[in-house]
Amino acid sequence: MNNRRSGFYLSLLLLPVVLTAFLGFHPLQSEAADTLPAQLPDAEFWRLVTEFSEPNGAFPYENFVSNEREYQNVLTELTQKGPVGGVYLGVAPEQNFTYIAALKPRMAFIIDIRRQNMIELLMYKALFEMSKDRSDFVTRLFSRKCPATVNGKSGAKELFQACGGSAPDSALFETTLQAIKDRLIKEHKFQLTADDESRIKYVFNVFYTGGPQMDYMFASPSHPNASNVPNYYDLMIAADSQGTRWSYLDKEDAYQRVRTMQQKNLIVPIVGDFGGPKALRAIGQYLKDHGSTVSVFYISNVEDYLQSKWQSYRANIAALPTEPTSMFIRVFIDMPRTFTAPMNALPASYPGRSFQ
Repeated sequence: MNNRRSGFYLSLLLLPVVLTAFLGFHPLQSEAADTLPAQLPDAEFWRLVTEFSEPNGAFPYENFVSNEREYQNVLTELTQKGPVGGVYLGVAPEQNFTYIAALKPRMAFIIDIRRQNMIELLMYKALFEMSKDRSDFVTRLFSRKCPATVNGKSGAKELFQACGGSAPDSALFETTLQAIKDRLIKEHKFQLTADDESRIKYVFNVFYTGGPQMDYMFASPSHPNASNVPNYYDLMIAADSQGTRWSYLDKEDAYQRVRTMQQKNLIVPIVGDFGGPKALRAIGQYLKDHGSTVSVFYISNVEDYLQSKWQSYRANIAALPTEPTSMFIRVFIDMPRTFTAPMNALPASYPGRSFQ
C-alpha cells in the first residue's frame, strides 16, 4: 500500500478522535456488556442516594409541581426516533414520571440542587409502592378519597374529577403521613434525618392543603413568569400538540410502569448541582462501570442558572457516557417551549436563547 493511501486510511481512523476532542464529547467509554441491575437492594439504593449526592443547595422557588404546560410536546418525537432503553436523567418533580412512563428507561436518576426535592421524590416513592392503582395513588397523594366507581379504564380527567370533588380528609392525611415514614424508615431502612422527616410532613401538607388545584405558585414565593401557570390537574389531563395524552396518571399501564420501577428501587433521587463537583460525575462513572449510557437528559431550564459554572457543567456532561442518539429535553419557560437537542452539541459557552 502506498504512503498516500496509508495516510488517507489513518486519517479516517483518527477522525472520531479529532471530533471528540473538538466537541468535548465522549461517547460510551466502556465496551463492557450492559450490566445495569434489574433491581436495587434497599442498601444499594440508599448508598447511591447518599454517596452520589452533594450538599443541599438553594433555589428561589419551591417547585412542588411543574410549571411547564408544554412538557409533553417532545414525546412523540422521542418515542418514535429517540434512543431506546438506557438511563434517563432528569430534574424537578412529577414531570419526570410522565417522561419515564413514555420513554421506558431501564433506570433513572433525578438530580436537583435542593435536598427537599429528593425528599419529595422519596415521598412519591412510598406513595407509588403503597398504591395498587391510580385511584389509590391520588387518594393518598392529596388525602382525598376517590369513589369506588373510578376504574382502570378512566382517563386522568375522569379520575381527577372524581377524586378532586372529595373534601380533604385530615385523618387520611395523618394515616398516610405515618405510612410514608414507616415505609421509608422501617421497611426500607433509609437513614433519614430528623429534618428530613419534618420536610416530608411539610411537603405532604402542601399536597393536602392545595389538592389537585395546586400549582407552581402555591405555597411558593412569587415568580416573574407566574401568570397562567398550570395546576396539577391541568398537567395530568394535558395532551401534546398532536392530541396524545402522555401523563403518568392518564393510563393505568403508564402508572404501573413507574410503580414497578419504584418498587425495584430503579428511580434514584440525587441532591446535586449540574455544575457541581460530584453528582453528575458519580452517575457517569456508575453508568460506565455498568456499560450503559444516558438516553435522555431532561434538563428543563436549569442551564439558565449555570452561566457562571458553564465550563464545569460542560465538563460534567462530557463525562457522561452517551450515544449519538442521546438527547437533552430543554424548556424555555417564558415562551413557552419544550424541545430536544443532541447531548453531543453542548456549546463552549452559555448561548442564551440561541440554543435552537
